[in-house]
Amino acid sequence: MSMVVLSAAVMKADGKTMKSELDYVRRFFEQQFGKSKANDYVKVLRDVLKQEIPLREVCEQIARFMPLSMRMQLLHYLYGIAQADGHVHSKEVELITRISDMLRIPRADHDSIKAMFYKEVGGSYKILEIEPSASDDEVKKAYRRMAKRHHPDKVAQLGEEIQKGAKEKFQRIQEAYEQIKKERVMS
Repeated sequence: MSMVVLSAAVMKADGKTMKSELDYVRRFFEQQFGKSKANDYVKVLRDVLKQEIPLREVCEQIARFMPLSMRMQLLHYLYGIAQADGHVHSKEVELITRISDMLRIPRADHDSIKAMFYKEVGGSYKILEIEPSASDDEVKKAYRRMAKRHHPDKVAQLGEEIQKGAKEKFQRIQEAYEQIKKERVMS
């Protein structure tokens, strides 16, 4: 239910709820819980969208009981909702950043996930959690650290959609590294 509440919060953040966002959430729930349960969750979501959302309470509960790796996958999912309409609005970023803080996700991890969805200058460096001034060796070390930390095998026991998100994050880490190598003409 906490995911339903956070989904609704992100969907409402930019002032309009889009069909593409609802479709994204429905697909996620179907892959995680099956069609029947997904329909139930979507009905609840429609009700939650009409209500005031107790964001702090929900986030505190999640932070207390969910391991960090799963909270980071949740953050990835929330940015996926924000991007479902083809554009991540600044109000969505602002809300997801607040959620991330309340979920006690380290800022570097948040910025890395955000950079995968919200394009900004130096995004490849943010994904690897380094500064553009980092040496080539530091870039390689950062890539290895991030690849090890976010390898899809770490969430192999979780649902298919969580694994898909982990694979996507891992792929974006690889793409960021390749982009930096190309820019720097690294071998």
